[in-house]
Amino acid sequence: MMWLTTIVFIALTAAFMRWHLRRRGADASTASCPRCKAAVPAGAARCPRCQIPMQLYEVVAAKTVVDEDTANASGARPHAVVRADLCVGCGACVPACPEPGAIRMVGKLATVEKSLCKGHGKCVEACPVGGIVLATGASVHRVEVPLVDTDFESNVPGVYVVGELGGRGLIKNAINEAKVAVEHIADELGVSKRGVGGAAADEPYDVIVVGSGPAGISAGLEALHRGLHYVVLEQGTLADTIRKYPRAKFLLAEPVSVPLYGDLWVSDATKEQLLQVWESIIAKTGLDVRTGHRVTNVVRADGAVRVETSERTFRARRVVLAMGRRGTPRRLGVAGEELGKVIYDVADMESFAGMRMLVVGGGDSAVESAIGLARQPGTTVTLSYRGATFSRIRERNRQHLEEAVHSGSLRVVLGSEVREISESAVVLEANGQHHLLANDIVVVRIGGEPPYTFLEKIGVRIVKKDVPLREEARAGA
Repeated sequence: MMWLTTIVFIALTAAFMRWHLRRRGADASTASCPRCKAAVPAGAARCPRCQIPMQLYEVVAAKTVVDEDTANASGARPHAVVRADLCVGCGACVPACPEPGAIRMVGKLATVEKSLCKGHGKCVEACPVGGIVLATGASVHRVEVPLVDTDFESNVPGVYVVGELGGRGLIKNAINEAKVAVEHIADELGVSKRGVGGAAADEPYDVIVVGSGPAGISAGLEALHRGLHYVVLEQGTLADTIRKYPRAKFLLAEPVSVPLYGDLWVSDATKEQLLQVWESIIAKTGLDVRTGHRVTNVVRADGAVRVETSERTFRARRVVLAMGRRGTPRRLGVAGEELGKVIYDVADMESFAGMRMLVVGGGDSAVESAIGLARQPGTTVTLSYRGATFSRIRERNRQHLEEAVHSGSLRVVLGSEVREISESAVVLEANGQHHLLANDIVVVRIGGEPPYTFLEKIGVRIVKKDVPLREEARAGA
């Protein structure tokens, strides 16, 4: 009897170990979809069940950096790490590196080849925007982002953060994130379709969407599709996020499904072309977009969320923030500033090559933009500042500025102010005289309210995350 018990025990143990090893092997080659929890094979682009792109959750699932000193104290050889949220694609780091091939431009992003990088730090010194740091460990982007869950709801209950504001600037991601967020809101509220006419006037909105860029419009369209009582609030003009977008062109390498519209596929399109598509979508669907409403505060009160704007106060059960990363910039207040050629940041230096650029401002952000643009082939750059000296900039930026001026790649006009902007020129006033400057693009960098200040004000937690570099990301996908 004893031997029978022993044989049974050995058989059960062997079966258990086999099951355990097979499970470990399966776990190593699969992961759970953050949205529907289905098994997703390693390397799969989409969930086989709900078809959500896995790229959508790269930042959400990335490791949060708790202690940077501990993370960088491993004793391993340091190497350069590009901060993807800061890199503007100017390419200044490439010639500065003494190791051939250690850092190169792939698509619009500087990319480090760890096996070749010796940690000299020359690229760190050359970067005009502080977008490269020396670190140890895996090849990652270190980004500062709002803390959200897999439904893109922040730590503030009922407040969702999607799109560029959440650190994920790709248009396809912005559209998909907004759709996922509103799907979750509709399911959570259990709201049945009300049909034409919506809810009673004194009821709070089911959802208020802040921002009318790709994420905001997608969120609004999904709310409309789901029959939610909604409104889209925009601080500027319709699709102002696109009009003032700091890239000259957009690229969607694959189609993305827009609610109530269908597949959107824009390949190497200009801002103007994408804006036409956006306006046609809004006209076709009748999307409720209220312009001229700058949101100043979001507060939970009386079981709802109070959204305070420059025009009035709204009440909602949920809020989706799709405001973009540029926040509310300070404006010049001159004739012509409403033109599409006026932008308030530069996200992609290369796309402005060969243009006549005017950068306005005297702080680090203005100087960094001017230096980076001046490095682009065929670009003519003028930096206008109303002060007599650049008294507030970092010493590194001062050195780069002096080098650019000395080489003739950058012209500085101190004691000057913009008086008027037209399609092909800018009027500058300096020393009591007006000067007509031929111009294609005006970059205004004179400060403003950054979006993360607003998020922290309303209680959204901002964290640092290390996002692993994928081969697709290095290729600019």
